Amino acid sequence: MPQPALTDPFDIGGVPVPNRVVLAPLAGIGNWFVRLQAKRHGAGMAFSEMVSSFAIHHRNEKTMVELLRIRPEERSGGPVAMQLFGQDPEVMRSAAATVAERGADIIDLNMGCPVPKVCRTGAGAALLDDPDLAVAVARAAREGSGLPVTVKLRSGRRSGATDGYDLAHRLVDEAGVSAIGFHPRSAQVHHKGTPDYDLAARLVQSLPVPVILSGGLRSPRAVREAYAHTGAAAVMLARGALGNPWLFEQVLGTRAGEPTAQEVLDELDWVMDCAVEHLGPDRAARYLRKFYPWYLERLHASRQAQAAFQQTASIAQARVLLSGFGAVPTAA
Repeated sequence: MPQPALTDPFDIGGVPVPNRVVLAPLAGIGNWFVRLQAKRHGAGMAFSEMVSSFAIHHRNEKTMVELLRIRPEERSGGPVAMQLFGQDPEVMRSAAATVAERGADIIDLNMGCPVPKVCRTGAGAALLDDPDLAVAVARAAREGSGLPVTVKLRSGRRSGATDGYDLAHRLVDEAGVSAIGFHPRSAQVHHKGTPDYDLAARLVQSLPVPVILSGGLRSPRAVREAYAHTGAAAVMLARGALGNPWLFEQVLGTRAGEPTAQEVLDELDWVMDCAVEHLGPDRAARYLRKFYPWYLERLHASRQAQAAFQQTASIAQARVLLSGFGAVPTAA
C-alpha cells in the first residue's frame, strides 16, 4: 500500500488530525501564540511546551494562567496537545485531569528530555531507565484525563541503546498509549549526530499505533526523505521551524520559495504583538530576546545588529531597530 501524502488526514485515538505535519513540543517556547503561528502556516496539530505535572497539581499560578492557556483560534487548524512531564503517577493523574478540563484534545508525555535538571527528578529521559514507572505514569495520564495519550521518546538514554524502542511497545501494549513521537537519537547526544531512521522504520513496522517522526527535519527535502524512508504516520517539526513557520507550507506543498524580507518582518511583528498580549510589555521585551535571532538570521542581520537586539529593554526599542530593515512595524 502506498504511503499517504503528508497532506492526508489521520487520527490519534479517534481525534482527527487534518494533515501529517505537526509542531513538536518546544521547551520554554511552545506557548499559545507559537502553536497558533504553526497552525496559521498549515500545521495539522501543535504540541505545547512541556509543563510540570507537579506545578499543575499544586496549582502554581504562572503555570495555570500562562502555560495552560489555549486560544480558541488554535482549534481551527486541528487539535491541541498539551505536553506534561513528571515521574509520579498520582500527580500525573491529577494534572492530566486538569489539562482535560482546560480543553486539551490530546495529552503528550515527555519521556525524552535529556536536560539534567529534568532527569535528576526522575522525569524526561530518566524514565527510559525505569520502564515500569513510565508505563504507570502513562496509564495514570490516560485514566485521569479520559483523553488519548501520546508519548515522545528518544531511541535510548545512552548512545547505542534502544531502550526507547523497547519502551514504546510497552507503553502501547500496557498503558494504552495512542501514538508515539519518536526522536531516533539517544538522550546522551541531544541534537548531535545523524538520527537512526532505520530504527524508526522498525518501530513504525512493529507498532499498531501512529509513529510521529522527529529529529533532523530542518528542510523540506530532509522531511520528505525521512518520511518516505521510515514510513512514519506523520512528521514533527521542531528546531527547523524556529523563526521559520514557512517550513510547514513548504513541506505541505503550499509554498515553493523562501519568505521575503517583508514577510519575515511582518511575522516578527505579529510575534511581538502576541508576546505583549501574553506577558505584558516588560516581560515580553525580555522574553523575545530568544526569538529575535531566529528572524534576524533570515534577514541576514550583522553581528552588531544581533547584539543590539539583545540589549533592548523595551518592545519600542526593538521596533526602532526593526525599522532599519526596510519597514516600520506598527506600534504596540
